[in-house]
Amino acid sequence: MQDQWTQLKWRDGMVPISVQFDDPYFSLDNGLAETKHVFLDGNFLPARFQDGFHVAELGFGTGLNFLTTWQAWREADIFGKLYFSSFEAYPMSSTDMNIALQSFPTLKNFTKKLTNAQISGSVVFDFGDVELKLIHGDARITLPIWTEKADAWFLDGFSPVKNPELWGVDLMRQVAAHTKPKGTAATYTAAGFVRRGLEDAGFIVERVPGYGRKRHMTRAILG
Repeated sequence: MQDQWTQLKWRDGMVPISVQFDDPYFSLDNGLAETKHVFLDGNFLPARFQDGFHVAELGFGTGLNFLTTWQAWREADIFGKLYFSSFEAYPMSSTDMNIALQSFPTLKNFTKKLTNAQISGSVVFDFGDVELKLIHGDARITLPIWTEKADAWFLDGFSPVKNPELWGVDLMRQVAAHTKPKGTAATYTAAGFVRRGLEDAGFIVERVPGYGRKRHMTRAILG
């Protein structure tokens, strides 16, 4: 599965839909607001930010979560560096990414830096205050050999119904094994088997209000 590019179709010319999983990359209501609610608020950010804070993510997609986090880090005016590692099996081209991110004009300065940097073909990007590392391939293979641990996880694979491989118990155990003590995880889904998988992996799991049409989401803290 290494280096397979995503296949897209577009809704209204703006919202990318994965052909592989028949699922949109971000909320059709307000993707930016959903990212802030689910992944920032869900991980108690930006309140927990400090020098060396490490966010890890399953599913880089359009880069929206990364850019939103980078903007929050910049606005929090934290001295030091943020680290962001993202696992992605089907990377999106910088051209498609740029089109998708036009829906979020408040992020345009960050979007430009990201898409310009990607032209190099690199997978590690040092933006000064933030370092981004993209790890391409099946997370079931790449995460177990990852040598780092995160303070917070963004679990943002496609719908568990359509992409169950990214939500399995074994992978949730790997997420836990690569989480610092008292680290957190958050996801938009409240699917029972996902919550049970996180609990089995050692997380204390809480179902909390979701964003928009999603009544609930999941927040977890490593016990």
